[in-house]
Amino acid sequence: MENCVNIIGAGLAGSEAALQLAKRGIKVKLYEMRPHKTTGAHVSGNCAEFVCSNSLGSADITNASGLLKAEMEILGGELIKIAKKHSVPAGNALAISREDFAKAVTEKINQNSYIEVIREEITEIPEGNVIIASGPLTSDNFAKSIQEFTKTEHLHFFDAIAPIVELDSINFDKAFWGSRYNKGEAAYINCPMNKEEYQRFYDILINAPRIEQHDFDKDTKFFESCLPVEVLASRGVDTLRFGPMKPVGLIDERTGEENYAVVQLRQDNSAKTMFNLVGFQTNLKWGAQKELVHSIPGLENANIIRYGVMHRNTFINASQILNPTFETRERKGLFFAGQITGTEGYTESIAGGLLAGINMARRIEGKDLFTFPKETMLGALSNYITDKAHLAHISKRDGSLRYLPPQPINSNWAIVAPIDLPKKDRKNKKLKTELLSKRAVEVMENFSEVDNINVN
Repeated sequence: MENCVNIIGAGLAGSEAALQLAKRGIKVKLYEMRPHKTTGAHVSGNCAEFVCSNSLGSADITNASGLLKAEMEILGGELIKIAKKHSVPAGNALAISREDFAKAVTEKINQNSYIEVIREEITEIPEGNVIIASGPLTSDNFAKSIQEFTKTEHLHFFDAIAPIVELDSINFDKAFWGSRYNKGEAAYINCPMNKEEYQRFYDILINAPRIEQHDFDKDTKFFESCLPVEVLASRGVDTLRFGPMKPVGLIDERTGEENYAVVQLRQDNSAKTMFNLVGFQTNLKWGAQKELVHSIPGLENANIIRYGVMHRNTFINASQILNPTFETRERKGLFFAGQITGTEGYTESIAGGLLAGINMARRIEGKDLFTFPKETMLGALSNYITDKAHLAHISKRDGSLRYLPPQPINSNWAIVAPIDLPKKDRKNKKLKTELLSKRAVEVMENFSEVDNINVN
């Protein structure tokens, strides 16, 4: 096949795929419509811009997301290295300075002689070797082209962004530094609430006006881990106290007390001047957001640098369209990568670009494509979203076999090939995850050595 690849989208997946191909000596045309055409959620034209949170999740290898990061390092992932270089304190998680990270990725891509960045919107799927990594914010015009190719209804869900406030405007007479259970450094700012303060906050939240979305309807779907805070609150007065505002493990050393509820803020930039409200994705009107944020103890006079917004995310039904290699079943040399495949999360997006980039290179080189082992997190994820067996169910009405619509999924232990344990240890979750992660690393290391996957 021709030694050139068109990649649509310079987000996390597209950037990773481009760098994987380039270091294998394959030329890339990387198309990105920003900044000439915006998405409504991005704020720059840089490659690999983080939109919602600035966290890649846990760095602990016994955590599903942490294991996926470790596997990417074994495979020679490029963006994971840049993320670590531009990390900011976040306890046991890997969080990055958004601006520094995106600038570093953009610079690395611009300086690579094998990659040509083309700033224009693509509205039709090109011929030849193509990786579609246009992401959940795919433009309407290109989405129509994808829909025509897949011959399926285009699916979507809604996602939201949390507000960011200025550090110097936080009142540390009330707020305090700390990490849950004192794990790692004291990386989070914590705003504690008593019962009365929480009730006032809750009343403001559930009565706050929301921004109208023209494409909202009764069938609107949210990804559970990114639910707007107002949607969570609508499930009950204590839902937030058992979710993003849970006080467990957060003791204010000044008082020695565990509070009724706690709002946490996480560093958002390397200069340590901007902090985002953890778990506070929202679609409230901006005036309502300001009232809500200012009702939080310690944030009474907070300067809100960026307000939360909601956006529509697009993804395909990968189980009908893709092989576990992320190549389409109907057309050789056409791959999808990133959140448009139905995975959710920054780490998962990068991993999808890594997988697609490696397999595209193998397609061009005339080699068999890799299907990664189900014992690994990357293999489990890619096999799961491309296998429609998990969507099958027996209709209660007539007993026929039907398929449920897919839902976005992130890395988790339930999709990994199980491990045999003695009966006495089967309920030991800690032991189970330790053994699963150890096995995954060993399997991935052995797998990567088979064909020298890790190209430095």
